[in-house]
Amino acid sequence: MDQMDQKRKSFGQLIVDRLEGKYAVCERTDGKMLSLLLSQLPDGIRDGDILTERNGGYQIDRAATQKRKEDLDAKRRRLFGR
Repeated sequence: MDQMDQKRKSFGQLIVDRLEGKYAVCERTDGKMLSLLLSQLPDGIRDGDILTERNGGYQIDRAATQKRKEDLDAKRRRLFGR
């Protein structure tokens, strides 16, 4: 999918999996991966951030990101006792 198609298609919410060079590799809600140019995303994004689509762009959803982190930490403690 080229960049023009990415701009026209709505992906809703994305999870930043990793940053690679000038791209953020994100996981869509359907489990598929998508690479977006960092220049098209908010400054300061990090691995694990949840991006929500708003007004044709993306914003970091801090509350959803924090909740996801807490859920993953709780799961890790249950599994490994830490």
